[in-house]
Amino acid sequence: MLRFKGGDREAFNELVRRNVNKVHALIYRFLGDGDLVEDLTQEVFLRIFRTAPRYEPAAKFSTWLYRIVANLSFNVLRDRKKSRRVQLETHGDQDESFYRDVPDEHAPPPQRDLAEAELADCVARAISELPENQKIAIVLNKYEHKNYEEIAALLNCSTMAVKSLLSRARGNLRESLGRYLKTD
Repeated sequence: MLRFKGGDREAFNELVRRNVNKVHALIYRFLGDGDLVEDLTQEVFLRIFRTAPRYEPAAKFSTWLYRIVANLSFNVLRDRKKSRRVQLETHGDQDESFYRDVPDEHAPPPQRDLAEAELADCVARAISELPENQKIAIVLNKYEHKNYEEIAALLNCSTMAVKSLLSRARGNLRESLGRYLKTD
């Protein structure tokens, strides 16, 4: 990154080559949507390209990269949460306007098993409702298999703070998903 910041354009190509698979995987873990992976991956590297003149290596490059991916992914999750349906304005024969609801293309297909779909939706909703740092910590720990030290570097906090974040996140998830966790 420092070579690219210094004007070496080939260094940027090397950054992309080394990190594109990691970025793809992380975006997919955050969003679970293969359709958005390519677009968001391009956006990640576009942001890196644009911010190169201001880049200061306060932490490892991978930590900075993960933070960009996490921020973009959570912006998408917030946007999804805000708009589950889209309204299209259409005009009738006599210049009448009316709205028609169109199903969300990101919603699970109706033929999926209802119990599985309900649980998956509840888990995703519960994770999306966590505070941002708890969300990032859970996803990095459980899905990306990052250890406490790596998460601490990403979040710019101590390992004790990460342990606390994960503990609170697990408690919040247990509370949100309580009815699914009960065994009779």
